[in-house]
Amino acid sequence: MAEQDEHRVKPVNIGKQMRDSFLSYAMSVIVSRALPDVRDGLKPVHRRILYAMNELGITSDKAYKKSARIVGEVIGKYHPHGDSAVYDTMVRMAQDFSYRYELVDGHGNFGSVDGDPAAAMRYTEARMSKISMEMVRDIRKDTIDFQPNYDDNEEEPKVLPARFPNLLVNGASGIAVGMATNIPPHQLGEVIDAVLTLSKDPEMSIEELMQYIPGPDFPTGGLILGREGVRRAYRTGRGSIIVRAKVEIEESANGKQSIIVTELPYQVNKAKLIERIAELVRDKKIEGVTDLRDESDRQGMRMVIEVRRDTNANVLLNNLYKHTGLQTSFGINMLALVDGRPRILNLKECLHYYLKHQETVIRRRTAFELKKAEARAHILEGLRIALDHLDEVIALIRHSKTADIARQGLMDNFDLTEIQAQAILDMRLQRLTGLEREKIEQEYAELVKRIAELKAILADEQKVLHIIRKELREIKEKYNDTRRTEITVGDDMIEDEDLIEREDIVITVSHNGYVKRMPVNAYRSQNRGGRGMQGMGTNEDDFVEHLFQTNTHHHILFFTNKGRVYQLKGYQIPELGRTAKGIPIINLIQIQKDEYITAFFPVEDFDEKHFLVFLTKNGITKRSPLSDFSNIRKSGLFAITVREEDELISVRLTDGSCDIIVGTKKGMAIRYHETDVRAMGRTAAGVKAITLDEGDSVVGMGIADDHLDVLIVTENGYGKRTPCDEYRPQTRGGKGLKTCNITDKNGGLIALRTVSKSEDLMIITANGVIIRMPVSGISQLGRNTMGVTLIRVDEGDSVATIARIQNSEDEVEDNEANGDESPSGDGNSEV
Repeated sequence: MAEQDEHRVKPVNIGKQMRDSFLSYAMSVIVSRALPDVRDGLKPVHRRILYAMNELGITSDKAYKKSARIVGEVIGKYHPHGDSAVYDTMVRMAQDFSYRYELVDGHGNFGSVDGDPAAAMRYTEARMSKISMEMVRDIRKDTIDFQPNYDDNEEEPKVLPARFPNLLVNGASGIAVGMATNIPPHQLGEVIDAVLTLSKDPEMSIEELMQYIPGPDFPTGGLILGREGVRRAYRTGRGSIIVRAKVEIEESANGKQSIIVTELPYQVNKAKLIERIAELVRDKKIEGVTDLRDESDRQGMRMVIEVRRDTNANVLLNNLYKHTGLQTSFGINMLALVDGRPRILNLKECLHYYLKHQETVIRRRTAFELKKAEARAHILEGLRIALDHLDEVIALIRHSKTADIARQGLMDNFDLTEIQAQAILDMRLQRLTGLEREKIEQEYAELVKRIAELKAILADEQKVLHIIRKELREIKEKYNDTRRTEITVGDDMIEDEDLIEREDIVITVSHNGYVKRMPVNAYRSQNRGGRGMQGMGTNEDDFVEHLFQTNTHHHILFFTNKGRVYQLKGYQIPELGRTAKGIPIINLIQIQKDEYITAFFPVEDFDEKHFLVFLTKNGITKRSPLSDFSNIRKSGLFAITVREEDELISVRLTDGSCDIIVGTKKGMAIRYHETDVRAMGRTAAGVKAITLDEGDSVVGMGIADDHLDVLIVTENGYGKRTPCDEYRPQTRGGKGLKTCNITDKNGGLIALRTVSKSEDLMIITANGVIIRMPVSGISQLGRNTMGVTLIRVDEGDSVATIARIQNSEDEVEDNEANGDESPSGDGNSEV
């Protein structure tokens, strides 16, 4: 006995055995459970549920039957797994928030978008939906192959005829071994239109197909942000899209705002979403929510988020998008079984394989109908022969002792087949009447015609495609509805700036390169001649050199002495207190060792109609289109080629038709039209703006307009306004006109700007003292004067730079309410 056992034991390699066994298991899961077939878009359990319901006669035109009865049929005949797996699948097929077009018509509690479970199967009832009838139509006409069930006692379909492209229409999801599929649902009419077009032009590109299928269409609606993720998924079979809830911001009569959510991203649980928002509010991770309630009813979804009066609803909403399920990412992985093997498919391949499946279905159905028609015609041919020799047939049958003898006699005497002879024997006597004979002749003629049509269809591929198109159009006409998910044109990802409230800010940069931002209202307006207030804490060897106003969402272009340009957004600069020093700008932009910032420029949009005008210390100018600077690398770009002994000092934005005025340290100024400088590329060096005397240098420029004044400020705090019309236009490159009497008392010019009366002026000294005053309070004097005192400069201190700021109406109103006669403001700065 022991020897016999030894012969039965076979040594195996455990590693090889595990690999082989696991591979078999993996393939079984992939093919038999987890992945949909590209032809009908169904996994085996879905297919078995629909087939079982059809076999039980629980169709859309019949009464509902208990779900338990359907589940029992499925697990008893086709699906050897637990009843909960089958029932859970059937429940999803009946949920209008899970399936774009439900394949099961449920009656009873089948769950909700809040995550409520369905009632037990003994309580609920179901039947096939109307559209699911199209999945099994013609299934008994040999349109598909059948296979034995798990115990070989029944047969089940390998695939359903699927008269519409269910894989894309309802999507699919599943996790196999080492792979997963996640195909989003789509709008029926759009997918059918794409199939129809592809059937006419098989060489269509995916981009052309996307004209018909712009993107997924989720049953819960929502918004898809951007098209790039959709394009990538349709081109490669893999991609990710951002889906956002559909919301509206309502404002009540008392001015309080509320965020109303009416549609959620696909597969987001509403109850858990509300719970998540409440948790974030409780933990103070999101502030500004005063009330949160669910007002959904049978009319539709309505989730209300009440916003605190001092909170910006849009900013709050963007924070909710970032931290909650109001915005989700849907990863598309278009994996399906093709000829029994898993494959990643692009959009065109999904439609192509469905079209091929329909061609097979139509051909097999046509062949089935042809075979049936030919069989009937064969019998009718025998009946026609019998009717033509009626007396002889009756005599033969009368004289035959048995039916077998009669059958054989008919076959021998009239050259009939056994089937035809049997049909004659089975023929009722009433068929011998004249009317019945006419019916036989008419039926035979129609069959001959039908047979010819069926043979013509099988012989011509275009006729097959014509039938497919016709039936698809019928499906579309019968079941098409409107798109639910809106596709928005824009960025696929929410930017951090969307979480930052738009507000005006002041940005300061010290001589040693420390930068910070502050709210513009951190500076209060003072009268001319005041002492000012400390605006930045600096070291003895450092001082505030640049200051300008912008918005948190605007682009800030940083220009260096070497002519390079860098870019940041306003919110990317840290916000610090009024007396804080700031942080080194080198921590924010990749500035070179031998560079320092000499000019700044806030820009909202990079359009082609505007230009940047550059000016160097040695009087060289250049004009370049603003659009040339729309894509600036982190390492910066060259904005102008600056000669070794020169440096860039100023930049201005123009509309292409401005006059430029340039001022020098020794009090000279020249006005010329910007078109005197032709537009040049980024790397051009530029041309001469003004001819300088020895020892002179350029201190600034402005946009000249006869409605503006030319403002100059000297080293010792003197300044004045002079009307622009006192500066006549000249030819670019000349010496210019005198703009100020320079003496030891007022010192050389430190800045020249063009200003309007509605603006404020900020003056910054080398020791970091800042004073803000209205431009209207500065004396208007002629060109040949030295100016008046604007700021009292302490001994050893001097004016470092100035900036002009546009008054805001809000701040003016605040000052008036506080009894302050001096208007203060904020607005677009000019550096």
